[in-house]
Amino acid sequence: MITKIYKTLCAGLVCCGFAAVLTSCNDFIDVEPQGVIDEDLAMNQPNEMVTSAYAKLGDDWYTYPFNLWPYGDVSSDDAMKGGSGTTDTDYHSVEVWSTLSALTPGGHMDELWYHLYCSISRCNRALVSLDEYGVKMLGEEKTNIRRGEVLFLRAHFYFKLVQLWNRVPWINEAVYRDHSEEQTSNREFTHDELMQKIVADFKTAYDLLPVKQTELARANKIAAAAYLAKCYLTMAWGDGYEATTGVSHINKQYMQEVLKYTKVVEESEYGYLEDFGDIFLPDYKNSKESIFAVQHSGYEEDNTRFGRANWSNMLNGCWQMWSCGWDFHKPTQNLVNAFKTQNGLPMFDTYNDVIAYPINGAPTAQKWDPRLFHTVGMPSFPYKYEDAFTMTKDNSRNPSTYGYYTSLKEVPQRSKGETYDNPWQAFAMNDYVLRYTDVMLMRAEAMVETGDLTGALAIVNDIRQRAKNSVGKHIGYAADQCEINLYTSSDFSTAEKARLRVQWERRLEMAMEQSRFFDLRRWGIASQTLNKFFEKEQNSVYDGQEYGKYYKDAHFTPAKNEYFPLPYNQLYYVPGLYDQNKGYN
Repeated sequence: MITKIYKTLCAGLVCCGFAAVLTSCNDFIDVEPQGVIDEDLAMNQPNEMVTSAYAKLGDDWYTYPFNLWPYGDVSSDDAMKGGSGTTDTDYHSVEVWSTLSALTPGGHMDELWYHLYCSISRCNRALVSLDEYGVKMLGEEKTNIRRGEVLFLRAHFYFKLVQLWNRVPWINEAVYRDHSEEQTSNREFTHDELMQKIVADFKTAYDLLPVKQTELARANKIAAAAYLAKCYLTMAWGDGYEATTGVSHINKQYMQEVLKYTKVVEESEYGYLEDFGDIFLPDYKNSKESIFAVQHSGYEEDNTRFGRANWSNMLNGCWQMWSCGWDFHKPTQNLVNAFKTQNGLPMFDTYNDVIAYPINGAPTAQKWDPRLFHTVGMPSFPYKYEDAFTMTKDNSRNPSTYGYYTSLKEVPQRSKGETYDNPWQAFAMNDYVLRYTDVMLMRAEAMVETGDLTGALAIVNDIRQRAKNSVGKHIGYAADQCEINLYTSSDFSTAEKARLRVQWERRLEMAMEQSRFFDLRRWGIASQTLNKFFEKEQNSVYDGQEYGKYYKDAHFTPAKNEYFPLPYNQLYYVPGLYDQNKGYN
């Protein structure tokens, strides 16, 4: 049993208690606050403060999901928002881009910004507590390890902030000590300088952390190495804006750093899980594939009333399959088409020419990459491998807007049931932050850009072989519709060919795992990919049902939409403190 270091504590971002002051002549009555922890008492318990920082990893909600599924998937060609219609939640503007604005006070982006900074506040407090009480309470060795963990967590939260908003205020433990948060501008550091600060935290964590922790949910040296590779890969392509991002802007030195740190991961005890489908079942949530994940639990696991459920994905269950499935995060036709194969290989140039979809028990000449059936729920097929819960067209909430597909990776099998189901639903599914195959794809990407095409070919073929082996155990019903083969050396004979295949493999392998938009931006191809997608996707049809018409209003504007607008409330809480991202003024 994994130690529940992610349990909810209130020792971190200490609640501001209130004192009820009643005046009668000159008498004052001070009432001690109830249900809060005194800050001085909390700060002299460094181990508990570190636990409190960990607790923030999963302390999110569908309006501020830390896994960023609306901002990484719905913003891309992989997923539609879903739900009852375009006004259901604030995420419609994210999927069409043309209406994205900072003008609305409050909203989901403001919540996400606020809660990410709450998470950073817990990290800063934990660092101060470790500095002041760590050696005395924990000893030097354990204090150093805990400090490495907290720096890892802080860098993790900051990576998300910079990934979303480009330039953000850097609030560290020194700012916390000085109480200068409201004097800290987002103009202080450039995008590159912020990324270097994140890298510095991860490097210190890498130096301090052990290769293996006795409590599996804690960050370790391998997780820090994987995150360093992710940071360097992000920086290696440019600053994210298309004019200064892409193949012509690649920093080869940074790519070498990607190779260095992914090599650490490759030589570790982590590895490819044998069956692709197992990666997304709760029974395997801490397997060798999982380098670092946000831990979630059911009430039977941690003996609480509701468990430590995954609330970020609470909207994403299939309609009428679950008691509270709200049918968000729906795969696009473009994504389904991307899994087409011809002679077992992707149809790079023609995949999206014709709308196609498999029907259970009715194979055609069109064959598919097996990962489609692990990633996308489709009418006529068992839902997450279970015949007793076969999907129909009735399992779509609004098919005239969002079609009939549903997302599979973030949900358990239906027979397992929800962790919590009234009035919402939630599951005890871990959120992967870094998984082994993701890191190996980073390595293959860096190999292409540094000239090792043979090495990139070997990695991609290892991943494709695993996909080829992932039919019999879970999706035997689709075996006659699957065809996947390995690449030959001629497919990787030039950097251009290799780059296309590595990027395509990343889309298929990581589909619906919140990374697609950030990948497109990193490669400098977001506008050309998304605007072409919008033009075609508005004409989607499934069995005579048209949908996706709202994409007629969608448009991605380069030099603007690469990053999201800073939330209105943050801009005007302290007027003049922050600069808005370009294009949104």
